[in-house]
Amino acid sequence: MAYPANYRYTREHEWIEVDGSIGTVGITDYAQSSLGDIVYVDLPKVGDAVTANAIFGSVESVKAVSDLFSPVTGTVTAVNGELKNTPDKINEAPHEAWIIKVELADPAELEKLLDAAAYETFISEETES
Repeated sequence: MAYPANYRYTREHEWIEVDGSIGTVGITDYAQSSLGDIVYVDLPKVGDAVTANAIFGSVESVKAVSDLFSPVTGTVTAVNGELKNTPDKINEAPHEAWIIKVELADPAELEKLLDAAAYETFISEETES
């Protein structure tokens, strides 16, 4: 699967798409594929503060529970409540099924994230080792 060029990526396999001062966050196809069938998503609440590289929730699959790491620092402005009843939407369309929206505290943090080409290189190196 091609990784959207307009997204930025973390080494923990989250993506963020930014529109103005709001970042939409989800997990990558690589992450959902590694996890297997997702059965539960632990979401933060609107208004919660998130910090770059810190845990903001988790995804539970039939294989394991995996922490979700925020790509940026900011305030949660929306959560995808649909995932409470249909967490498998992440498996079906990982680059469309968003988890949270965050108002960015420092847009410069985006520069520390990987672009699509760098992320693809990162996962190819990770799968080789």
